[in-house]
Amino acid sequence: AGIGSQKDRVVTEEEWLRKWEMGNTGFHKEQGHPLLQKYLDVLLNGRSGLRIFFPLCGKAVEMKWLADMGHSVVGVEVSEQALKEFFAEHSLPYCEEPVPEISGAKKLQSTSGNISLYCCSIYDLSSSIVGKFDGVWDRGALVAVNPCDRQRYVSLMITLMEKNSSYLLVTVSYDPNKHKGPPFYVPESEIKSLFG
Repeated sequence: AGIGSQKDRVVTEEEWLRKWEMGNTGFHKEQGHPLLQKYLDVLLNGRSGLRIFFPLCGKAVEMKWLADMGHSVVGVEVSEQALKEFFAEHSLPYCEEPVPEISGAKKLQSTSGNISLYCCSIYDLSSSIVGKFDGVWDRGALVAVNPCDRQRYVSLMITLMEKNSSYLLVTVSYDPNKHKGPPFYVPESEIKSLFG
């Protein structure tokens, strides 16, 4: 069966929201991700004051680390609960505002202004709304989008990247016949063809 066993699997937005409601968030790393620490200099490449994008950010603690280093962080996540937990767990004051271009979306922004988290579908974003980024930390995003949406996801990410931007991607490797995902298995060959 190979990769075919996953290609039609679809996880709805409701299912993701339910995972957050039930606390079924084994994918969240309290201590942050060791690979970001390891490859941080690849992402930053000696540059400071970058704009860094966290697709499907959940309540990733790395958003706070990078903001504390002086970078400006933008995330997107369908679960408002996840975003509110992020601000609460770091005791960060924030304000909430609508996003005029996206019906029903909200932007939660730290009062300090360096963390802006959009509560909406990632596919509603565009560079005209969020601008472009110098770096992307994709940990658990490409592997979480439905396999049928990968091309759409990657095409969007490419439009959000500045010319010399770095894209750090964490994928997972396992036998797709034994696990239905998410996270989904994205073989290296597919990553190369998606990102060209």
